[in-house]
Amino acid sequence: MIVCFDIGGTAIKGAVAHAAGDIRPVPRHPTPRDDFDAFVGVLRSVIHDAGGRPDCVALSIAGIIDPDTQCAVVANIPCIHGRPLKADLEAALGLPVLIANDADCFVLAEAGVGAGRGHRVVFGLILGTGIGGGLVIDGRLINAEGGFAGEWGHGPIAATEAGHPPVRLPRFTCGCGQEGCIDAICGARGLERLHHHLSGETLTSEEIVTGWTAGETQATRTIDVYVDVIASPLALVANVTGATIMPAGGGLANSDALLAEIDRTLRSRILRTFNRPLLVKAQCAIEPGLIGAALLGLSERPA
Repeated sequence: MIVCFDIGGTAIKGAVAHAAGDIRPVPRHPTPRDDFDAFVGVLRSVIHDAGGRPDCVALSIAGIIDPDTQCAVVANIPCIHGRPLKADLEAALGLPVLIANDADCFVLAEAGVGAGRGHRVVFGLILGTGIGGGLVIDGRLINAEGGFAGEWGHGPIAATEAGHPPVRLPRFTCGCGQEGCIDAICGARGLERLHHHLSGETLTSEEIVTGWTAGETQATRTIDVYVDVIASPLALVANVTGATIMPAGGGLANSDALLAEIDRTLRSRILRTFNRPLLVKAQCAIEPGLIGAALLGLSERPA
């Protein structure tokens, strides 16, 4: 038995997992953001109610475990930010603890019970407010010990000219502190920034995508540039990892038409030939973080 948690800034979701097909959610609790003892108390109460001693506890967090310091970087939950979280929780709970980033848990869920089933190499990507990703090979998360692998949205690589015909693009400043990141131009906020740069209009990402599907001129131009920008780094990810499926989640991935357009351009730029979609919509639409945490615990639990 595994007790797993999806830790958010507002709520802690929990579940008891006996197998990949037997994950039983429990009532959620408000997140004690500023009180570590209260935070541990929530976890302890769910573990107590599970009805037995679990093999381990697995957490999905909206942050990362620094592989060099083993400290958590979770800006929206101050009481766990900067802590050697695994060690502190194991000492407090008396149980083995596994921790992974929420995007990593998303791809674990997709590889285990979602669109990635049957594939050796699965690269999952988040097309939401920002850009994220994670990599699973042979059912195992590359970031099992923490780290930044899969973060394809960061690094100064965004094109400075894109579209048909080409248009010059600025190197937008990213929240990570760099300029020219894919996150800064291809997340939902980045798409809005791009549209404003091209047209002068201030629209939401949903309005831009809707306008594009309706054939509106300005939105169509923005999506043409957007797809050209995002497809090349995504093609590089496919070539480097050897992924044979790329499940996508997040708000922008809700548009089947947008995913199909990115996929067509992506497949035209990679070395391997696929006669079926490579970029697909994620299948674990409900609680992928919790499912991924459960699968992490089930696959990595101590013998």
